[in-house]
Formats: sequence, C-alpha cells, structure tokens
Amino acid sequence: MNPRPTTATLDDPPLPTRVKLAAAWTSFTLLYAYVDILNFYTPGTVEEILDGRVFEFALSQTFSVSALALVSVPILMVVLSVALPAKAARATTLGVAALYVPVTVFNLAGGTYLYYYGLGVTLELFVLALIVRWAWTWPRAVPTVTADGGAVRARQRV
Repeated sequence: MNPRPTTATLDDPPLPTRVKLAAAWTSFTLLYAYVDILNFYTPGTVEEILDGRVFEFALSQTFSVSALALVSVPILMVVLSVALPAKAARATTLGVAALYVPVTVFNLAGGTYLYYYGLGVTLELFVLALIVRWAWTWPRAVPTVTADGGAVRARQRV
C-alpha cells in the first residue's frame, strides 16, 4: 500500500501583472457600481430620483452622459490593462487610478449613511492602492546577451 501524503502544497504560480490589474479594475468597477445601486435602499433616495435630482444634480441627459462616462473609464481599464502595450498600460493605469482617488473620495460628500459610504470608499481606495502598486512595480524585462552575441529579452524584476 502506498501512503498518500497528508498535506500537499498547492501550485501557486505568480500571476502576470496584466491579470492582476484586470481583476482589480473589475473589482473596483463592481464596488463603484454596487455602492450606487445599494444606495437606492436609503430612505428618500428613490423619491429624490423621481423628483429629478441625484445628490445636488438635476437629472438630465448631461447628467446621464457624465455618469456613464465616469463609470465607463474603469470598465474600459479592464480591457486596456490587458490589451495595450505594457508601457502604455502602465502609464494609463497609473494616470486613471490617480484621477479616481479624488472621484472616489468625493462620494463621501453629502452621504447620509456615513458608515456605508465610508466602507465603500475605503474598499474602493484599497483596490486603487493595489492597482497603483502593481502598475508601479510592473516587472521589467532585462536584455541578456546570448553566446552568439544576439540579444534576448528575459523577464526579470528590476
């Protein structure tokens, strides 16, 4: 009889930066959307919307286009973080994440459920911090010289 090992180590290969960024942008987008969606359960919110106002803004086509544009950027970052060349993906990620920090903090303004919005903003800022960290520390490829004098790109953290 062949005894089976009692514990086995799980294979845990490192994830590519692009995959981590796409997952983080997806998480950020879901948090961003669900904080707004779950806000509909706050007393008075639906009535305010039916009266044509959201927070301090009048509901209009301009408001709707602006809101769609605001939420579309992190949605598009899911695709852009895997589709753009590495240098462009890194720069775009750092720029967009930096822009979304104040946008995220602004969501605390005028909120009546401070614990609710505080948790939402904290989670969103945590994910943005991961995004910035992973983009900032994106591994570099260092060229190495082969025996015949040719250059080969080898992945290595610098």
